[in-house]
Amino acid sequence: MDVFNPAFWTFVAIMAGIYVVLALGLYVQFSLAGLPNFGHVAFMAVAAYTMAILVVRAAMPLPVAAIFGLVAAVALGCLLGIPSVRLRADYLAIASVAAGEMVRYLATNLSWLTGGPLGSVGLLGPARFVSYNAGWQDLLDRLSRALSSVLGSAATPDRAMLLVVWSLAGALLWVFRRLERSPWGRVLRAIREDETAATAVGKHVAAFKLQALLLGAALGGLAGLLLAWQIGVFSPNDFEPTLTFYAYLILIFGGMNRLWAIPVGAAVFSLLYTGTQFLTFFPLSLVDSGSRAFLRLFSVGFLLVLFMMIRPQGLLGNRRELLLEK
Repeated sequence: MDVFNPAFWTFVAIMAGIYVVLALGLYVQFSLAGLPNFGHVAFMAVAAYTMAILVVRAAMPLPVAAIFGLVAAVALGCLLGIPSVRLRADYLAIASVAAGEMVRYLATNLSWLTGGPLGSVGLLGPARFVSYNAGWQDLLDRLSRALSSVLGSAATPDRAMLLVVWSLAGALLWVFRRLERSPWGRVLRAIREDETAATAVGKHVAAFKLQALLLGAALGGLAGLLLAWQIGVFSPNDFEPTLTFYAYLILIFGGMNRLWAIPVGAAVFSLLYTGTQFLTFFPLSLVDSGSRAFLRLFSVGFLLVLFMMIRPQGLLGNRRELLLEK
């Protein structure tokens, strides 16, 4: 792996943009509405697998299959939310963790439907495993050709993907910034701070919480589609529970209650997580790659703890808000 390879850092930037979309879903659910969702990755997996299965096995056009993928993610949100949002928040936390693992294990064991451990390769064999991705790659190729008039030889499909992902992330941030400042957003903040008081002034708390959960589910599903298109080949191992906690880390890094801090948190996390891949200098070069992988995770965790000790409100957060919440 070459630290100076532009293609590698383009990939890192694309993944950071996907993390922005993923973390935005958690922001709506947790930072706005106070809903602890620890199985956010389930929405990613359901959307990605639904899209791939419909394209490969039902010969459905990619845009239509992508819409069905988002619908499937929202349907899972309904399945989790309708029985949970009327209860205490910890019930949703437990249900979401279970849902995330159930989706992953189902994707692993239902080989006849999902391809099993092989994932998208196992849908219809290696010759056709990228058929769900062909339409997206064609779009990126056309966009890169259009960009070549401006960027010249620097216009590549990867850079076109970078433009698409960050343009989409920026548009979503702008939309949710408007929603956050609307009466709807203020009601969600009121529910997060004092659910009883919100109920006392006539707000349908369960309905607002369900809306936040479903919007977050749709954003999680969108992140899953983008991830599937970016990596091309995916399997159940690409939807580990750690993805959900990466999104929480991004919120923590930027500031839990700051919408525009999400891209900052995504950039910091991506640089931190990626930079530790280059810990190959002496004396770490004496350690095998497997042990270095554990050291890498330890380093990320240690730096996170250190960061939270120094600045618990995040890079752009407000310490006074933390004190008020206590």
